[in-house]
Amino acid sequence: MPRTARKKSPAGIYHIMVRSISEIMLFRNSKDKERYLAILKKYKEIYLFEVYAYCLMSTHAHIVIDCCAADISKIMKSINQSYAAYYNIKYQRHGHVFQDRFKSKLVDNDNYLLNLTGYIHNNPKDIKGYENNVHKYSYSSFGIYLGIRSDKYGILNYTHILDYFSKDIIKARSSYVDLVNRLYTAVNLKEIDKDIEFTPQSFEYRSERNIILRNMPPEEIINYISKVSCIKFDPRLKHSRKNTELKALFVIIMRSLTDISLTKICTYFSNITLSNVWKLSEMGYRLLTTNIKYMHIIDDLVSKYRNYIPSS
Repeated sequence: MPRTARKKSPAGIYHIMVRSISEIMLFRNSKDKERYLAILKKYKEIYLFEVYAYCLMSTHAHIVIDCCAADISKIMKSINQSYAAYYNIKYQRHGHVFQDRFKSKLVDNDNYLLNLTGYIHNNPKDIKGYENNVHKYSYSSFGIYLGIRSDKYGILNYTHILDYFSKDIIKARSSYVDLVNRLYTAVNLKEIDKDIEFTPQSFEYRSERNIILRNMPPEEIINYISKVSCIKFDPRLKHSRKNTELKALFVIIMRSLTDISLTKICTYFSNITLSNVWKLSEMGYRLLTTNIKYMHIIDDLVSKYRNYIPSS
């Protein structure tokens, strides 16, 4: 039976749910959950999306992602493939980790978004010891919303949700707790639609979303890398250690600011395998996160070409 086409929006907010295959737990312990959050952080830095809420349970996880015009399938494929590789190596197994492809629902209005985050933050209520203390669950973003736990991985944009309620963080947190408490009895996603009336119908402030154009021409990326490095960058040049570093930057920027696949990226190089392009991507990520010379290159490109319109 053919799969139903996934509903997508180039600037959409999505409710993502991933689940393990029936015979295994997706997260066997806290270290597994921490690894998934670290991977989420990594690809957030690569694809420049926003996370508005999350909750990791033993067999499944919920995440609210604002893709900021990146491809949601590309984002989740990268995250889940990385976690599956980690999981299979750690537990000495082979095969699938996730049940089918991830589930996604496009969030199409503000009321639904707020109620959705409240539902997600209530997920731990079925865990013994958290029945009336869902805010204490370490692998949900609720505690970060309330300021009782730090955002260890720098993943969450909680102000986007709280700003709907008030500019005053204390008032916003109080109103949000009221919302989560009202949604406490919701047992499934269908009930969220019935509980829309729990959400205030007027808001004091709405955060601006950061929609990033993903049509950066590869030639512009090549030129910018040449400018930043003060070296004429040629993706097809071989046997140059410095050029390998620039190739790595090229790959990671292409992944971030274009919708071009890794397979297609291969065509910009001379006689290179998909495996080697993947290695260049990993090297590029390390450069972006550890080399002060390159840490702001993607942000600078986004700023420089924010209003870029390709010539006809």
